[in-house]
Amino acid sequence: MQLPITAEKAKQLHIGDFVFLTGEMYVARDAAHKRLMELISEKKELPIDLKDATIYYMGPSPAREGRPIGSAGPTTASRMDRYAPTLLDLGEKAMIGKGKRTAQVLEAVQRNSAVYFAAIGGAGALLSKCIKKSEVIAYEDLGAEAIRRITVENFPVIVVADCHGGDLYATAPKEYRNY
Repeated sequence: MQLPITAEKAKQLHIGDFVFLTGEMYVARDAAHKRLMELISEKKELPIDLKDATIYYMGPSPAREGRPIGSAGPTTASRMDRYAPTLLDLGEKAMIGKGKRTAQVLEAVQRNSAVYFAAIGGAGALLSKCIKKSEVIAYEDLGAEAIRRITVENFPVIVVADCHGGDLYATAPKEYRNY
């Protein structure tokens, strides 16, 4: 699926769908999200455009020679749950991480026709091969937690929360028990 994710694209996605993302997205974790929220509360301009943005919760390891980025596995998404509803309300359309989300985040996903994808934890070295370009665009002082713009090609994710109210983390265990 070509990035950016729009409301129309998000409406086509359902929990359990495997998707390969291609295009530009942002990388940001806890410290960067905190700074974004400070700017929002102060009504200042953000260093990124949230309209139809995809944010990957990840802090890369240093890049090896000849590579744009090091290991690039997902961060536990719940660490961003206090920030996500506001960012979704301001235009963000997709998040990538791992793990369950709060009811408030899931409600914001529905309200904003957005989507939450999971990337495979523990596969950071493999995921980094899908990242073709990486540049720090804000908060360089945060090191691995700086905001980056990355270009990905066939980046594998699964839809775990959709704008139709689906939550794979809630339904999958029930289905598994039926086997």
